[in-house]
Amino acid sequence: MTTSTWTSAYERRLKMVEDVLTGRTELDAKGARHLAVHVLRALDHIPERVR
Repeated sequence: MTTSTWTSAYERRLKMVEDVLTGRTELDAKGARHLAVHVLRALDHIPERVR
């Protein structure tokens, strides 16, 4: 039996940004996650018509 785990859209976006940061910088996982939270917060405050 397989079980599925529900993941929010925010968590998927956060993981994607975190993966890019760890792949392209020398940040560790904790630092990349912390920065990813700030990046998403900034992106979410840009008005939709500007994005």
